[in-house]
Amino acid sequence: MLTLYMDFKSAGAYLALKPTLALAEKHGLAIDWRAFKTIERDVPKLGEQESIGESHRRVRAASQRALAIKYAAYQGIDLRYPDPLGETDLALGTLAQLEGDKLPFIQAAFEAYWSDHADLNDETVVSDLIARSGASLSGDLASAPAALAKAQEEAEAAGIVGAPAYVIAEQIFVGREHLPWVEELILETA
Repeated sequence: MLTLYMDFKSAGAYLALKPTLALAEKHGLAIDWRAFKTIERDVPKLGEQESIGESHRRVRAASQRALAIKYAAYQGIDLRYPDPLGETDLALGTLAQLEGDKLPFIQAAFEAYWSDHADLNDETVVSDLIARSGASLSGDLASAPAALAKAQEEAEAAGIVGAPAYVIAEQIFVGREHLPWVEELILETA
């Protein structure tokens, strides 16, 4: 079993989806999908008198976005950042309550956020994602905030600090760039 913590507004989590699914299929692994709320920031605007630190943050954020867009293009994904970035709490709380196969909901939520710039905090949007994906909830949308709070608390207690985060053989790897190490552990524990 591979545990994957993710947030729909994390470009890294979105870009990790295809390679993670390929890895799981290659090794016959089930994925335990978990919600984890990240803090994503817009690229700071250029200031008239920027400090070195402000300039560094702006350039680094712009560079990270440009790199994510390049990786997305490599995967055939049209990655377009919403402006401003939206929140995904309701969809994450819903993910924490899903029963059965969570993948159709996850794929629909990523597509809605990154392609359509849908508001994943809007009940109508999330209800539509549930219906389109054929998902079933253990609760209802009103209990999603509490489900997310509980999931977040459990994740942080387990040592999760970002998304995507992989847990395999009791080891945590944050970031899709660690997939080769994740695969090594899969092979060692097989």
